[in-house]
Amino acid sequence: MTVSETTTPTSTSPSTPAPRWNVGENRRPADGFHPHSQEAERSESSQRSQEPSPRLRADAVSLAYDERMVVDGVTLDVPTGRITVVVGPNGCGKSTLLRGLGRLLKPRGGSVLLDGEVITELPTREVARRLGLLPQQPIVPEGVSVLELVERGRHPHHGLFRSWGRADEEAVASALTRTDLVELASVPVDSLSGGQRQRVWLAMVLAQDTPVLLLDEPTSFLDIAHQLDVLDLVRSLRDQSGTTVVMVLHDLAMAARYADHLVAMSDGRIIAEGPPAQVVTPEVIADVFGVTASVIVDPESGTPVVMPRRRAS
Repeated sequence: MTVSETTTPTSTSPSTPAPRWNVGENRRPADGFHPHSQEAERSESSQRSQEPSPRLRADAVSLAYDERMVVDGVTLDVPTGRITVVVGPNGCGKSTLLRGLGRLLKPRGGSVLLDGEVITELPTREVARRLGLLPQQPIVPEGVSVLELVERGRHPHHGLFRSWGRADEEAVASALTRTDLVELASVPVDSLSGGQRQRVWLAMVLAQDTPVLLLDEPTSFLDIAHQLDVLDLVRSLRDQSGTTVVMVLHDLAMAARYADHLVAMSDGRIIAEGPPAQVVTPEVIADVFGVTASVIVDPESGTPVVMPRRRAS
């Protein structure tokens, strides 16, 4: 979704932050977890102090629809230049948190900071130059071609003294190529399949060319081959451009495989966060999803894979 009229994304660097359990009031440890020793905490604190400041931060953020609180006092430092993936059961607040981070939903409490500034106080166009957002099931404009929709991703970069130029042409061409849409450029978006539409929206956000990218279920409606294409593309944005990415995914295996930083949510709060290998554990799976499971290591990727057994009693 182009946020020339609404919102926007992030970028950056390599070192993976240490996992944090029960840090702040919005986290509670899963059963069976024990607090870090003071020595370990000092080591983690030292490591975090060497990392770049987060471009995107939720500071005690609470989000609601009418009187229904959905996200409750969440604090999250999004690692710069890394891929953060948010997982959790349906209705736990994942997409709502993403909407809050992208300025589509104003916090009832706390604040979202973009480059150290309160995001709701920044001009809309300025936010859209820094942050791109792909929401769930965006509305397709009637009669608009694939090319025309992707071109809308460039709107935040135009103004009174800046018209369409070579940089815009290159950004749009690159987005169409990377999402395998060149041959569909002239086709009306509303005539495409769900998976093809999803790729068009992703191309529009790519054309927006922001250092921060928020993606809500970017693999929905896609077959397995195109899911891998999209997630590999996200990884290449991190590696080649230092883009800061926050994604919501339902597939735990995919989340663990592609995340540098994994965030597990339940009931509007963060239960655990950190490297996938330290978050995807039987204890956290039981606490977050209410399922008894075994966790094995994928021999190819070295990432954890969940083998569900039964509902936890």
